[in-house]
Amino acid sequence: MSLITVADIAHDDLALTPTIQSEAASEIDVISQSATDPETGLFFFVVKGADVSAFEAALEVDHTVSDWQLVSEREESAVYRIGHTPDTILLSPIITELGGLMLDACSNDTAGWRVRLQLSDREALSEVWVYCEANDISFELNRMFRQDGWMNGEPSKLTDAQRDALVAAYEHGYFEEPREAALDDLSEVLDISPTAVSGRIRRGTAELVESILLDE
Repeated sequence: MSLITVADIAHDDLALTPTIQSEAASEIDVISQSATDPETGLFFFVVKGADVSAFEAALEVDHTVSDWQLVSEREESAVYRIGHTPDTILLSPIITELGGLMLDACSNDTAGWRVRLQLSDREALSEVWVYCEANDISFELNRMFRQDGWMNGEPSKLTDAQRDALVAAYEHGYFEEPREAALDDLSEVLDISPTAVSGRIRRGTAELVESILLDE
């Protein structure tokens, strides 16, 4: 049985921190399959709600970025392959060393990363905390739970940002008929743009349908 940990991490030298601080994108997600191999030196990111030119300008002056390449682009998102400079701090190598997995990582509202980790036990979590403390990385534990809390043994791909948007929408009556809250109202609650709120609700709903209803 493994331990699932959700935490917020922050440091000026963590990957893409300057780009996150530039607010050139509403959300940056690590493609997890590439985030657990510390030997590649290349990581893939899904960028959402961004002005491509502004985002790429931020990459050019980001001291954690050695090179980047636009892999694909859609109306509301783009995929980038990004290499990091030698001094960039990455959490994935220590997670891999401990035999764990970084299930997902997305930029948060405090110019850092929210990560969801799968670790073997509390001792492994303690080692991650010690590593962060030794490297002056802010580590704020949000919640943790056992793997048997997953449906059918599989984690949902619903991000914390999507979950927060869906919960806020539900609590404020966005799904009521007639609606008791508009996107503008949720925008003020979540402190993001109405477009970003709409995208998170739409993507979160699609993920819930795919991971729960289609499995049934």
